Amino acid sequence: MSCWQTIQDYGLRSIGYGERLLPREDFTLCQQFTLIGSGMIWNIYFGVLALCLGFFFATALAMGKASKRALFRKPAQWFIFIFRGSPLFIQFFFGYFLFLNLKSVYPIFDPFTAAWLGALIVLFLNTAAYSAEIFYGALLSIPKGDTEAADAYGMSGWPRFKRVIWPTMLRLAWPAYTNEAIFLFHATALVFFSGFPAWQQRGDALYYANYFADKTFNPFVPYPILAGYFILLTLVVVGLFGLINTRLNRHLPQNMRRKMRLRPNLIR
Repeated sequence: MSCWQTIQDYGLRSIGYGERLLPREDFTLCQQFTLIGSGMIWNIYFGVLALCLGFFFATALAMGKASKRALFRKPAQWFIFIFRGSPLFIQFFFGYFLFLNLKSVYPIFDPFTAAWLGALIVLFLNTAAYSAEIFYGALLSIPKGDTEAADAYGMSGWPRFKRVIWPTMLRLAWPAYTNEAIFLFHATALVFFSGFPAWQQRGDALYYANYFADKTFNPFVPYPILAGYFILLTLVVVGLFGLINTRLNRHLPQNMRRKMRLRPNLIR
């Protein structure tokens, strides 16, 4: 079988297209690159959706934590503390256990016990908590002169937040938020170890890397391939977030623009 035929057969297997059965013998590098790359579709799915949804929830949490009203401040503080204070790996198991119990009472929760939705919700809540702390720190760092200028122009409420506070918060938080986005994409690999079952045995990239490692008794081929895919994904994230960072700082002189630096979290 040619490599092109392998790509046609297995390139989209992780989402239900192509060959149903995995190769059983005579594993080639093309097969490993193709199937692990196919599994990356799920990792990208988890990362993109959790990041987009978590961004808006994190903004609300940061505003709640910065609020003077205890009704908004206390729930935001406890939410951020719980999800930042517990390991993501444990959150997956607690989430699966919760959805499994809810499913036994309310059948409508059945989709929540699958990885495509249940694991996504856990990732969404986790990244929202970490991002909220980043945004909260940026809120506290907004120069007083910016808000005073908004007050001088007669801005208050939503216009003040939309035109002054929110853009300045994003500009200050964006480099740190970029590292959170990178970590989130790396954290999608933990879905394989969580209790959430893969959809019809079509899992993420680590699912296929583990399959080849078990079959060939040689983890030094599939796992470096997996690491290579994540490195490429990291470069894409840094590039895209760098463009957004340039856009956010377009009004500043060149020597005052905050530079993007890759600072991955090795331990969390």
